[in-house]
Amino acid sequence: MNTTCIMCPMGCALTIEEKEGVLTVVGNGCPRGDKYGRAEYSHPERVVTTLLKGSRGGVVSVKTDRPIPKDKIGDLLAWAAAYRVDHAVETGEVIAENAADTGANILATSDFKG
Repeated sequence: MNTTCIMCPMGCALTIEEKEGVLTVVGNGCPRGDKYGRAEYSHPERVVTTLLKGSRGGVVSVKTDRPIPKDKIGDLLAWAAAYRVDHAVETGEVIAENAADTGANILATSDFKG
């Protein structure tokens, strides 16, 4: 597996291989790249940012409060497409808890007047 490390601005090109139960990461310029490569291979996760529609128009930018498994991103985005914010929110406010059963809360990343 080939990927680019995102742990710092260097963007090291990583090659991750598993042979006989041993995982090796090659191409990292620091220990953070090794850790990232191992996590990306075995359990890739992402913080998701998106927009939620307001029930009376407009949108509010949001993000998950923690990384979620990559295979749950589609479920979260489908949930977000159907969800409507029906009240004013402030930046940092939790809009929804455990969205789409991901274990992540949805936080406003901008103010929204509702």
